[in-house]
Amino acid sequence: MDLSRRDFLKLSGSTAVAAGAIGLTPEEAAAKELELRTKGSTETTTICPYCSVGCGLIVHTKDGKVVNAEGDPDHPISEGTLCSKGQSLFQIVNNPKRLTKPRYRAAGATDWKEVEWDWALDEIAKRVKDARDRTFKLTSKSKIKEKQPDGTEKDVEKDFTVNRTDAIAHVGSAALDNEECYMLQKLLRSWGVVYIEHQARI
Repeated sequence: MDLSRRDFLKLSGSTAVAAGAIGLTPEEAAAKELELRTKGSTETTTICPYCSVGCGLIVHTKDGKVVNAEGDPDHPISEGTLCSKGQSLFQIVNNPKRLTKPRYRAAGATDWKEVEWDWALDEIAKRVKDARDRTFKLTSKSKIKEKQPDGTEKDVEKDFTVNRTDAIAHVGSAALDNEECYMLQKLLRSWGVVYIEHQARI
């Protein structure tokens, strides 16, 4: 079908007149659709889980299921705006492929099996402690230049207190806030972990 620019404008105008005749503007129609989707739902304000910006979300839930997610216009950081990941939160929460329980693949196994959270956390704690106990170093040798009585310098190997493990590394999440990062850093340093990285830098 050939549609000239003039015909397109006529068609668009008549569509707008017809919509006005029904009694709804495009804005009102969009509001009506949202009202129908969220009618009878519980409204909750929350924070987007993705990055450390902390954008505000309004989430509508009905019968334990998310029916709508949108930016919170009253939030001081995002003022109602969301990035593409934040806008897609509704689809991610309602995704049938979303994992809700931890999975474990034993050494030599080919398949993952679903396990309980208590078992998974206990297993992680055991393995962290075992790795730390096996590899913890109190001291480490290092060469330094030491001044001799005759004024010359000589390479000397000395023991230095290090209290560390080289067997554990940690990668943080950009969804952590400052307080969580502070506590996590304290915990990891208390274990003697020196390889600490952050997801936002990688």
